[in-house]
Amino acid sequence: MNITQLAPLCVIILFAAAAITFISKRDAVQRRIAFAAVTLTLIFEALLLASVWDAEPQAVHLGGWQAPFGIVMVVDQLSALMLLVSSTISLAVLVFATGQNLQDEDDEVPISVFYPTYLLLLGGVSNAFLAGDLFNLYVGFEILLMASYVLIMMNANTPRIRAGVTYVVVSVVSSMLFLTALGFIYASVGTVNMADLSLKLATLPVGTQMQLHLMLLIAFGIKAAVFPLSLWLPDSYPTAPAPVTAVFAGLLTKVGVYAIIRTETLLFPDGDLSTLLGVVACLTLLVGILGALAQGDIKRLLSFILISHIGYMIWGISLSNELGLTTVVFYIAHHILIQTGLFMVVGLIERRAGSTNTRRLGGLIKIAPVLALLYFIPAMNSGGIPPFSGFIGKVGLLQATVERGTTLAYVTAGVGLLASLLTLLALVRVWNKAFWRPAKEAEEPISALVMAEHSDDPAHYESKPIPVSMMASTVSLVVLGALITVFAGPLFHLADRASDNLFEPDRYIRSVFGDQAPTRAQYLEDYQASQEDQ
Repeated sequence: MNITQLAPLCVIILFAAAAITFISKRDAVQRRIAFAAVTLTLIFEALLLASVWDAEPQAVHLGGWQAPFGIVMVVDQLSALMLLVSSTISLAVLVFATGQNLQDEDDEVPISVFYPTYLLLLGGVSNAFLAGDLFNLYVGFEILLMASYVLIMMNANTPRIRAGVTYVVVSVVSSMLFLTALGFIYASVGTVNMADLSLKLATLPVGTQMQLHLMLLIAFGIKAAVFPLSLWLPDSYPTAPAPVTAVFAGLLTKVGVYAIIRTETLLFPDGDLSTLLGVVACLTLLVGILGALAQGDIKRLLSFILISHIGYMIWGISLSNELGLTTVVFYIAHHILIQTGLFMVVGLIERRAGSTNTRRLGGLIKIAPVLALLYFIPAMNSGGIPPFSGFIGKVGLLQATVERGTTLAYVTAGVGLLASLLTLLALVRVWNKAFWRPAKEAEEPISALVMAEHSDDPAHYESKPIPVSMMASTVSLVVLGALITVFAGPLFHLADRASDNLFEPDRYIRSVFGDQAPTRAQYLEDYQASQEDQ
């Protein structure tokens, strides 16, 4: 049996586990079920990636209904890689959250609510990555958004309620816009199957194509947090509990970027919006990093850096060449691991020092040298210091820019280099303030830190003890992020195969409709001939 036929299990397992954990109120049972479900899903996703490593896209027709009438899931290098990376960081965050909850006795995140909601979130993400039609993609978005509403407002205090309301309102607006675009598309061509749309959207008038194209890009742009649709993110993510912030930062915006990639390469491969995307990339890069430089809180600073790094992904998409898209696929995988790891490290800093405000921190390199190292490695990677994977990804974007050769591409490259330097500056400034300077020199020093720094045995100081599971999961993710550099060759090969398939939408169409399916060129030619006959 073809292993890709098991792709629906990546969604079914998580949803089934969410239902079981919701029914069961015993913490130990919920925990075991959640770990088993995520681990089993991770194994299936590794098998899926291996099965499509050098293959063309593979489709699964649920219930035996053939496209475009039935629900289709499509597995290719891009979707399989996103599934595997998302489950990897999800497992690490689950270990992190479990350690925090067990130590604090449910103080920060109620376990009985957290586990089913977390599994539902992961199921929605997996469904979105596998969706072969726009409506199923919409359903995936709605599932993960509903779960995220619950997670972001857990143990809600005033800041969380305020941030949660903003997040809910923006998400609802994005979803309504997506649903409206979906209705317009169905009214225009009578289908929402993405392979079918790749054929039929090209037959619409150019103005109609542009309208539908822009509506989808705006809806997905809000979810991806591109400028000027990103102002909700820095107020929403930092207020959530540490494990929730980590998984949000790593995953949710990447689902939006994934949808943009599908829009540009499958639905509207002939719709040239590279200029618009290039301008958006420049502004996202610049506004994100300038916002980061103005922050004193590490969580907010990383949230702005997250926005800026979405700009690198949009930059690669805007280049409209295979090398650019190859680098984007590589960069997404890199960024999910690095960004999640950084937020987990910040969660440990908050636990150890009692604050993430750099005005209050200092001397942590003496009090918590392991945390200093755990912060330094992903920070340098995010800043693009060689030989880390962040540097490799940015070099790939520069090479793709030279290949593109337009003025806007070179301007975007200049902005990207500036943003990279400023990212390094922002992250090093956090290092200097939180770790390197003496605690007593902080603007608003925490007295316990000052005392611990001058204690004969500062290792015994902890505002809250850090469980082994929290430390181990963070170390594992930081090490895994660093290992991307070692395995950059195979990962770039996979990204190149993904880009090759993305730039040949006829392969996606064949996977859904079979070898007898017409190419896009043949379909359009037949359509134009039929119009002339009429």
